[in-house]
Amino acid sequence: MSHASLYSLDEKLSSILQRMQDRLMSKSTYWGIPTLKNPVDFWVYQEIIYSIKPDYIIEIGNYMGGSTLALAHMLDNLGHGEVVGLDIDHTRLADNASNHPRIKFLEGDAKNTIEVVKNIIQEKSSVLVIEDSSHDYDNTLAILQLYSPLVSVGSYIIVEDGICHHGLDVGPKPGPYEATSDFVLECKEFVIDRSCEDFIITWNPCGYLKRIR
Repeated sequence: MSHASLYSLDEKLSSILQRMQDRLMSKSTYWGIPTLKNPVDFWVYQEIIYSIKPDYIIEIGNYMGGSTLALAHMLDNLGHGEVVGLDIDHTRLADNASNHPRIKFLEGDAKNTIEVVKNIIQEKSSVLVIEDSSHDYDNTLAILQLYSPLVSVGSYIIVEDGICHHGLDVGPKPGPYEATSDFVLECKEFVIDRSCEDFIITWNPCGYLKRIR
């Protein structure tokens, strides 16, 4: 790729999104741990976390623990809070994530561990949920239905990778975007907060769901 094309201001957004996806999937790390997160969205995450100062962040889908560790570091800076990391397979977790004192990892299908999570969350806690597990429609909708009641008023359940077939031709179809759209039609306690997308480029279109009551 030429130097000129690398920095072209006339490049199409579809091409930019694909190049970002290639970079995220092949080179992106957090503290040396491969981490498949759009850094633009993660900047928004820290804004939300600073604003609501959650007692608990529930991250569903942890891969090698890079984003889980990043969330724990944000809570370190706040001096408050815990991360509950859920994944069907934790055999790939990096040591610096699995050993962090603010993180509790639970292995198993998140749909089957909901009661365990409920027992961890103390009454009247501030809770933020990030859904990044299997992106097929049925699983995403089930996670939303099960975990949304844990979210405190004013906080969010963030559904990742709504960009599947809504910006990038990757992932299941229907997927997170469609599940989120149907969820907010049936659950009036949540609204889509498009202000969280005002960097324009996001991997979570219509995925920032704010609890309003």
